[in-house]
Amino acid sequence: MEPAAASLSIETNGSHGYDVDIIAWFDHVSEKAGLVQTETLRRILELNWGVEYLKKWLGDIKIQDMDACALESLYTSLVPLASHADLEPYIQRIADGDTTPLLTQQPITTLSLSSGTTEGRQKFVPFTRHSSQTTLNIFSLAAAYRSRVYPIREGGKILELIYSSKQFKTKGGLTVGTATTHYYASEEFKIKQEKTKSFTCSPAEVISGGDYKQSTYCHLLLGLFFCDQVEFITSTFAYSIVQAFGAFEEMWKEICNDIKEGSLSTRITLPKMRTSVLDIISSSPNPSLASRIEENCKKLENLDWVGLIPKLWPNAKYVYSIMTGSMQPYMKKLRHYAGGIPLVSADYGSTESWIGVNVDPSLPPENVTFAVIPTFSYFEFMPLYRQNQDFSTAIDDFIEDEPVPLSKVKVGQEYEIVLTTFTGLYRCRLGDVVEVAGFHKGTPKLNFICRRKLILTVNIDKNTEKDLQQVVERGSQLLNKARAELVDFTSHADVVNQPGHYVIYWEIKGEVEEGVLRECCREMDASFVDHGYVVSRKAHSIGPLELCIVERGTFKKILDYFVGNGAALSQFKTPRCTSNQVLLSILNMCAIKRFSSTAYA
Repeated sequence: MEPAAASLSIETNGSHGYDVDIIAWFDHVSEKAGLVQTETLRRILELNWGVEYLKKWLGDIKIQDMDACALESLYTSLVPLASHADLEPYIQRIADGDTTPLLTQQPITTLSLSSGTTEGRQKFVPFTRHSSQTTLNIFSLAAAYRSRVYPIREGGKILELIYSSKQFKTKGGLTVGTATTHYYASEEFKIKQEKTKSFTCSPAEVISGGDYKQSTYCHLLLGLFFCDQVEFITSTFAYSIVQAFGAFEEMWKEICNDIKEGSLSTRITLPKMRTSVLDIISSSPNPSLASRIEENCKKLENLDWVGLIPKLWPNAKYVYSIMTGSMQPYMKKLRHYAGGIPLVSADYGSTESWIGVNVDPSLPPENVTFAVIPTFSYFEFMPLYRQNQDFSTAIDDFIEDEPVPLSKVKVGQEYEIVLTTFTGLYRCRLGDVVEVAGFHKGTPKLNFICRRKLILTVNIDKNTEKDLQQVVERGSQLLNKARAELVDFTSHADVVNQPGHYVIYWEIKGEVEEGVLRECCREMDASFVDHGYVVSRKAHSIGPLELCIVERGTFKKILDYFVGNGAALSQFKTPRCTSNQVLLSILNMCAIKRFSSTAYA
């Protein structure tokens, strides 16, 4: 049985009434968020009491008659903080077919697979009906807030650039796939469309096709076939939207021909996908629409595709996607395509749990905050304090304090999130650094800062993903003057060749003189402000930064590598630092120019 307060079932007439009710529900639980959190923890523990992992720490203590606050105190004092590695042996036993209650009392039959692009390897995370229900809840809640600012027509279409990955079975017979794959196959995905009165342009066969290139073509084709009905454009990550429109620049003529003839390109070879798309377009060839799109594309091509979205989808109100963290480098290109259409940042979550909803969709993505939903999981917040010691043994520049409950967080303080979930994760450190920006009623609004995991280090230097993004942004500003564009980037800390040094890989669109690239390289090297890096560069214990230019299409090869290993395009994030030997092999084989920094010479 699922916890009642963790899901939301409201019957109303029309989407407007549903919007009012779901927002009223969230305001209600937010006002007393601290108490709701205490009760949420009680429900999690009551549902999963007696499982092997909890018994290890709590023994046979009877919790049924305990006060909820006393139980919260007992739990946080006896159950230690954990990483995914601590829980992995239990999850692996479940994957191998062990049916004893290890993490949850209810049998786990499905596992989510993380992309592996952040930590370098994929990991299993339990997925239950609760996971689908909270996804439906947060999508419905976010849609209600968006409709207040950007009202859309009932029965309108959504151009959803979404992709399922291939599923497989473990030794124990459990189904494994990405969390988005499980959700798109769930009843909740269908319910979401009915509740929000907005329907995706593409049939299930396109979403679940398994070949992202064929799916992208069909998404774009159907999005244009229904272009006057499209109310907004969305994908899980901003990268997927940029990738799709980049592909559109190359194949728009083919798409126009399919709309004109009511046909489907021979590039679509998957039988179920072909049939489902032809069922929609073959009976309605539309030469006049094709001609209009063709005329617009010819104009857009001469303008380098600025304002592509409003020109081709005239009724689109906004673009909606995750735009924070590692997606920030794609914002410039996304604005390029969007023209003046608002960009709305999607909500905050992870494979482990949904966390917060964007209650202020009118804010630009750079200013977005996420209001924590206190019924989804039990959240703790570990205070983090920045330090700048030269010879610290810490993994990054943070000093940790004891975790505090949601009700004790302070505005302006940075924290790492710790999760206890209905799906069997107990005091699990998420690795995300957030800052409390304010409150919605009584629940904190979080600003995502960065991933905790250190990405670049040679010796005493410590540079995070956010540090790297800022440095690359500084260096790439010089490209703008040369009318070139940074397509994508990653990095590597080379400690094999001494002295160790940073290597930053760029893929560029446009021609750039070597003198400009040398200056880009020097500018990036000089822009790292980490004290350990600056001291080490001055002492030459870290060598000059190396800028490596790779040929066009290199990062698509990296995407293909990850998708071929089980990631879905809608889940993909370019790794900003890698030690993966396959990726390094791709990058180095595709290298066409290398430059060494002259900073600190």
